[in-house]
Amino acid sequence: MTTAGTIPIFQVDAFTAEPFRGNPAAVCLLPGPRSDRWMAAVAREMNLSETAFLLRDGGAWRLRWFTPTVEVDLCGHATLASAWVLFERGLADPARPIAFLSRSGPLAAARRGERVELDFPAKREEPAEAPPGFADALGFVPRYVGRNAFDYLALAPDAETVRRLAPDIAALARLPVRGVIVTAESDRAGCDFVSRFFAPAVGVDEDPVTGSAHCCLAPFWGARLGRTEMSAYQASPRGGTLALRLAGERVILAGGAVTVLEGALTGRAAAEI
Repeated sequence: MTTAGTIPIFQVDAFTAEPFRGNPAAVCLLPGPRSDRWMAAVAREMNLSETAFLLRDGGAWRLRWFTPTVEVDLCGHATLASAWVLFERGLADPARPIAFLSRSGPLAAARRGERVELDFPAKREEPAEAPPGFADALGFVPRYVGRNAFDYLALAPDAETVRRLAPDIAALARLPVRGVIVTAESDRAGCDFVSRFFAPAVGVDEDPVTGSAHCCLAPFWGARLGRTEMSAYQASPRGGTLALRLAGERVILAGGAVTVLEGALTGRAAAEI
């Protein structure tokens, strides 16, 4: 239980039903506005791929995401973690969607049994020329290269290539994008495609499970498979599963979550800097 002068903070594993899998995110419930400098310092201290900061704004919640090095425009797993905390703490009605206000516009999250369902914008890729040294950095020659507002997308020859990938992280960090999505059609029942995501340019060498990358992957694979509903697996060492549905220019992402840590920022850590 938190006390006066402390700020609640949680660690939630997202896109999983098991602790210590999926993608961990920190979720900080703000009592009032805080400076960018303070939020960046907290995110560095948490040292997770993203820390989410929530501030109530009337009937909605303002939501911002920070990696240990930068603020980002869109983050799926930390949004799922944020919604999970609000539902579990009784700060949101599970019978109604949560409205988030973000740098990527309005987002929504709904409780669906033991899952949270996110309503995100599609981030479609366009065919792109591979940057110099791209294949060498990945360790394979992509069958297709695309790019959207955030990332490069590389189509691998098969799922095993994705699973075994050991890219040159330093080379990927020099690319003028947030990150690189590597994907292939699945070779296992119950899953349509697999992926991994590398974002060293924003301080995340490999992200365990990336909701925002699936805003690109869902329309990419939907067009190739002729499907509007798909199941995806992000084949990082922690691993995570997503259920996806295309809805025009929106992508509906669903996954489970587990709270693994509850605490509070106290004393000088809770004070503005």
